Amino acid sequence: QVQLVESGGGLVQPGGSLRLSCAASGSIFSIYHLNWYRQAPGKQRELVAAMPMTSGNTAYADSVKGRFTISRGNAKNTVYLQMNSLKPEDTAVYYCNAVIATPALSAYWGQGTQVTVSS
Repeated sequence: QVQLVESGGGLVQPGGSLRLSCAASGSIFSIYHLNWYRQAPGKQRELVAAMPMTSGNTAYADSVKGRFTISRGNAKNTVYLQMNSLKPEDTAVYYCNAVIATPALSAYWGQGTQVTVSS
C-alpha cells in the first residue's frame, strides 16, 4: 500500500516562508505526477502546484504563481512545496497528491498539513 505523508505545516506570519514536504512510501514502481492541493475553510479544494515527472515542467495556480515552487527532493519519492511571501489567504490544509504506478496507475493523497498565515 502506497502512503503519502506531508510535513512542514504550521503557523507563519504574513510575508514569511514555509517549506512543505511530502514523502511517498510503499510499493512504488514509478511516480507519474506530483501535485499540491489546498482547501481553505468553507471553500473547495484547489490545485496549487503540479509537476509531471516525465518532463519536469511545473504549473501553478494564478493565486500562488511567483510565490510557490514545487520541486523533487534529493531523497527518493520526495516532493517539496516552497512557499514564499505568504498571505493570510494562503491559510488552508495542504494536501500532497501523486499519481503512482505500482505498476498499475492510481492517485494517492496525503492526510494533509495545516498552514496558517496570521500575525
